[in-house]
Amino acid sequence: MLAKRIIPCLDIKDGRTVKGVNFVDLKDAGDPVELGKRYCEEGADELVFLDITATHEKRKTLAALAKNIAQHLNIPFTIGGGISSVNDASYLLEAGADKISINSAAVKNPDLINQLADTFGNQFVVVAIDAKQINGEWFVFLNGGRLLTDIPLLQWAKEAENRGAGEILFTSMDHDGTKNGFACEALAEMSDLVGIPIIASGGAGNIDHFSEVFTVGKADAGLAASIFHFNEVNIPELKQALKCSGISVRY
Repeated sequence: MLAKRIIPCLDIKDGRTVKGVNFVDLKDAGDPVELGKRYCEEGADELVFLDITATHEKRKTLAALAKNIAQHLNIPFTIGGGISSVNDASYLLEAGADKISINSAAVKNPDLINQLADTFGNQFVVVAIDAKQINGEWFVFLNGGRLLTDIPLLQWAKEAENRGAGEILFTSMDHDGTKNGFACEALAEMSDLVGIPIIASGGAGNIDHFSEVFTVGKADAGLAASIFHFNEVNIPELKQALKCSGISVRY
């Protein structure tokens, strides 16, 4: 079994790390570069930086931030937000990003996944999916959770894989920031459907939630934000606890 990954996520707005609940009520959580350095030192396997208002505000991700991050890290990091072309992705790759995350732009132009995978390789392309349950069914949302689509979650995840995505980053909007656990049932269904790694996001509140998402949810990586930002869960302790429960983690 491949070792499970622990991935802190830094949501960026106006150059600062923020965190909210269910995608709203954002609060400042610190400087993204300083937080990134801290997580690197604590043993995070990867980092994800998402410029969460780039698409909504119709601007591009700040490549300067990518350059600054790259100078201070020795672990892989993914940047997303406002990427809508091969040129956008190329700029971030040159700035030091190891992967890029696309969300709304991929839904609006699915061929973008193919273009990025053909140009840079599948491993470079992370398709992020924000979804929420509507009357018991999961549907994809765009523009930072502001726009509901009629696209079923699992259908889109499978299409993303078929088009060349190397990973899927699934965030449950219902669970985001609640600290009540991940959307394990939906994650397990997705894992059974696709053959690429799934990063679980939304709902981490304690160590047990990570154990559950790796077993019940069948996720390949667990992503969290506020519990790491505000020192509610310590990465070394989390990894040790997972190891003791028989879950393979990286060291």
